[in-house]
Amino acid sequence: MKKKCDLLIHNAQLITCTDNGQPFGLVNMGALACKQGKIIWLGPNTQTAEFIADEIINAQGQVVTPGLIDSHTHLVFAGSRANEFAMRLSGASYEEIANAGGGILSTVNATRLASLSELTTSTCARLQHLKSQGVLTVEIKSGYGLDFDNEIKMLKAAKAAGEQVGIDVKKTLLAAHALPPEFSNNRGGYIDLICQKIIPYVAKNKLADAVDAFCEGIGFSYEETKQVFDAAARWGLPVKLHADQLSDLGGAGLVAEYGGLSADHIEYTSLASIKRMAESDTVATLLPYAFYALQETQKPPIDAFRKNGIDMAIATDSNPGTAPTTNLLQCLHMACCQFGLTVEEAILGVTINAAKALGIDDLKGSLEVGKVAEMVLWDTSEIADLVYWQGDNKVQQIILPN
Repeated sequence: MKKKCDLLIHNAQLITCTDNGQPFGLVNMGALACKQGKIIWLGPNTQTAEFIADEIINAQGQVVTPGLIDSHTHLVFAGSRANEFAMRLSGASYEEIANAGGGILSTVNATRLASLSELTTSTCARLQHLKSQGVLTVEIKSGYGLDFDNEIKMLKAAKAAGEQVGIDVKKTLLAAHALPPEFSNNRGGYIDLICQKIIPYVAKNKLADAVDAFCEGIGFSYEETKQVFDAAARWGLPVKLHADQLSDLGGAGLVAEYGGLSADHIEYTSLASIKRMAESDTVATLLPYAFYALQETQKPPIDAFRKNGIDMAIATDSNPGTAPTTNLLQCLHMACCQFGLTVEEAILGVTINAAKALGIDDLKGSLEVGKVAEMVLWDTSEIADLVYWQGDNKVQQIILPN
């Protein structure tokens, strides 16, 4: 008796992103069946006769991947920082721009003035561009509000934009992004606000999926970050961290100590911190566009991550100051050319490893039985095209669960 399914895809190069003994988890000329929004079977074309499907897609030998995942973005914001781009080209450093009143705080001012509706509308446009590239899950951080009302407003805008665009948005509270001007002489007071009011409210109302902080000389100290993480732990929220981007403050080791999801940027991460990441299975999230835009020279310790079995994700870091992009595929290309990743590492970095960085790898990031039926059919039979060719969107069809 034949099995009933909603969708059958066949004649595909299935990039399963699983450890099946083949690069990329490739199933050459494979097929998969979906029912009620989940993958129920995956195997060779020769077995497709077992199924009756409501819809059949003949991939004609082209590549099928899981939906891509952008695991680190700052998509909710208002205003522009194009002038800072010009300043950097004239020689100003990230720190100099921030100390002169630019940087994050200039976006904070514009974001505070914007309405929830305005933030939602502008975020939808950015999400739509990512979706057009096969990105079906996106993490969005707050961090441009830096007070109770505006941090909550940002998280609500992220949720609303995801619903409108039809893309899965994971929300991260990043209240510890910068010190707001009204607390310029009261760092402890702002940390208390985050820990005693913002985190509890966000947790109680299920407004965020994780808590983040910017642990850096121009951000928050190791000890201040610990206070934020302690509060997140009390309220049952997982943590991740902007760590070791401009210097080594031990941030990657700190987030690993808390069993954190990911350490992001990590250009200056030490071997001691890497070993702690390995013990806690914390993902290293690479942000090559920010590295490029800031014209940095200290590369992440890729070989050390490999030797210690650290999973590497790749994300856009999309933000108005240091990563003005919504092009995740370009970031794959950059990660390979700038950091020396292989094509396989790059693709895993926006599928299964990105899912791990968001704590959703039990549902997404690979083509496996029981996982969500989110897939992308690419207009190519060459797997490397997803990383190699730039300026031509090869997404042929986005497949979402019914």
